[in-house]
Amino acid sequence: MATLLYRLGRASYRRRRLVVVLWLVLLAGLGGAAVAFKGPTSSNFTMPGTESQRAIDALKHEFPEGSGAVGLIVVAAPEGGTLTDPPLTNAVKQLVAEANGLPGVVGAVDPFEAKALSQDTRYALVQVQFAGRADELTEEQRTAYERTGARAQEAGLRVGHGGEVMNSPPEVGGTEAIGVAIALVVLLITFGSLVAAGMTMLNALIGVGAGMAGLFALSSVVSLTDVTPVLALMLGLAVGIDYSLFITSRYRQNLGDGIEPEDAAARAVGTAGSAVVFAGVTVVIALAGLAIVGIPFLSAMGLAAAGTVAVAVLVAITLLPALLGFAGRRILPRRLRGAAPQQHKEGFGFRWARLVRRGRVPVILVGIVGLGALALPAADMRLALPDAGSGPEGTPARVAADLVAEGFGPGFNGRLTLVVSSDSPETTAAAVQQVGPVLQGTPNLLTVTPPTLSGDQRTALLGIIPKEGPTAASTETLVHDVRAKTHGLGGADVAVTGQTAVGVDVSEKLADALPIYLLIVVGLSVLLLMLVFRSILVPIKAALGFLLTVGATFGITVWIFQDGHLADLVGLSTPGPLISFLPILLVGILFGLAMDYEVFLVSRMREDHVHGADAQEATIAGMGHGARVVTAAALIMISVFAGFVLIDDPIIKSIGFALALGVAIDAFVVRMTIVPAVMSLLGRGAWWLPRWLDRALPNVDIEGEKLRAELVEPPARVPVGV
Repeated sequence: MATLLYRLGRASYRRRRLVVVLWLVLLAGLGGAAVAFKGPTSSNFTMPGTESQRAIDALKHEFPEGSGAVGLIVVAAPEGGTLTDPPLTNAVKQLVAEANGLPGVVGAVDPFEAKALSQDTRYALVQVQFAGRADELTEEQRTAYERTGARAQEAGLRVGHGGEVMNSPPEVGGTEAIGVAIALVVLLITFGSLVAAGMTMLNALIGVGAGMAGLFALSSVVSLTDVTPVLALMLGLAVGIDYSLFITSRYRQNLGDGIEPEDAAARAVGTAGSAVVFAGVTVVIALAGLAIVGIPFLSAMGLAAAGTVAVAVLVAITLLPALLGFAGRRILPRRLRGAAPQQHKEGFGFRWARLVRRGRVPVILVGIVGLGALALPAADMRLALPDAGSGPEGTPARVAADLVAEGFGPGFNGRLTLVVSSDSPETTAAAVQQVGPVLQGTPNLLTVTPPTLSGDQRTALLGIIPKEGPTAASTETLVHDVRAKTHGLGGADVAVTGQTAVGVDVSEKLADALPIYLLIVVGLSVLLLMLVFRSILVPIKAALGFLLTVGATFGITVWIFQDGHLADLVGLSTPGPLISFLPILLVGILFGLAMDYEVFLVSRMREDHVHGADAQEATIAGMGHGARVVTAAALIMISVFAGFVLIDDPIIKSIGFALALGVAIDAFVVRMTIVPAVMSLLGRGAWWLPRWLDRALPNVDIEGEKLRAELVEPPARVPVGV
């Protein structure tokens, strides 16, 4: 592989103008396609095969007028007044009439007729039924819905607009650009050259632009959730900068060794580029592997993020050497451009490696015990889909949810829908009559609302109101209790659905899939690293280190986002269960990124070892040469991910935080501390591989050993000029 990439790097360097033009044309073409074919994203997390989803699908045919999105307008009287006061009653009725006239609305229910009033008559709920699903509504429809009630507010009423209608994509503004700015500063410090830092960032941004444009161009034919583009952007930025950093660093090192610029770029792509390709393929496989779980929205997330990572790899091994051709020796600090080949000074990485080697046993024990202790809160991890009550304070949906909880109790935000259907109206009616008595005394059940019947009277919808909110553990238990008690009731088909039930089903299926996916990922890491490092113990050590990273990351994330400790530090207004897909998504992404650092550090150790260095010295040399660039790469990834913590959306905030934390733990604690300690402890045994297995495994030559044998020795001095 190294030889092939060497030739690709040389060809890109020589034909740099053509390569740059081709990438710019591709970027423009994808940008045009994105503008022309961009489709809507969805905030619905559907789960085929679950009871809640089957009920939703059935309603589209059996009760179409009740299968669309539901808006919930909550009205509150001013202090000292009630909604039964004639002026306020008229204001509410005017609001209902206004809602009935909205585009796409099937009907709005008068709260006085439906008895949707609080006990003190100060609060009312106006249910607004739309014909289309939430992801089918236009921005004009959402805006019109949100603007209803202006006259009611003039009359002194507080009005909140909630329900599925208010589900909207997270806003990605300028806050995450802070992470990119910090990444640029890290590049400047690492390279000491504005040209090198700027070119590396430009290369990454072109890759991200192409990847995101391609994703949006496909969004009209592929269903994407709101989180998918943000996740793709997050990962594309992080790995794009990192991969360019690794190759650029090796190019600068080659120039410092006295190699001509063209050959330096080709060698950089052949050696560091090999590690980039392997690391990128690992990330892509881990993300694409999310499709194995069989959950459509998660598959789309994984494939979209994998696509941006793949583009980042292609840009790094083709566009970057072309840009290096334009930069030449200007990539070096001015004082080094015409200097003799540099003797590499031992920096902090060498000193740190020797320190870790001397205290390797305590380092290993403290690292394992410490990370294990940080993982303890993960034992109480709870998963759920977010509800309006967990959204950012001040947003319309959060205001409505708070008003509902204030006037009616938190359970009204977690309303369940009981769907009763049969082939005859009589059977349905008989089953509906039995619902109340059967559910009487069920823990955490507040009330059952009267049924709403379809036109043919064969399908009925009943509201099940829990005592606690939608993400409470007791509400999850209530879903199971209601299903157990009403299954086959009266010979009818009975199913529990609604946003809360969908959230419970999604969370349980994802929790069941996590151990299987974790096993696949760990097994994959062992096989891939065995192929690269031709060792048994190194892959096992890498996999165990990955498990330590994941455990500690889960533990701290639960401690902050679920338990609420230091929540203000990350701008979290309402602690609660973690988003259902965060653990499985985190496993896939962190696995790929952890293998990045494993490859970049340990491949240099093996490179020195196979060239005759003692196992202990090879470990020190690998850390010494790789520590600076891995530190910079980790800081860049942490900065990019942390920039997304500043976004108000709690889903994006938790993903950004967990990824930034996971990278920090894996890079600095596991890969740069525990790994060299374990490698030093294992010594020569780290590279043991049975001969029969050595012969069976293909040689991918990630260190470029064959490539070095083909290349001539570098000249004694670097000529001045480009």
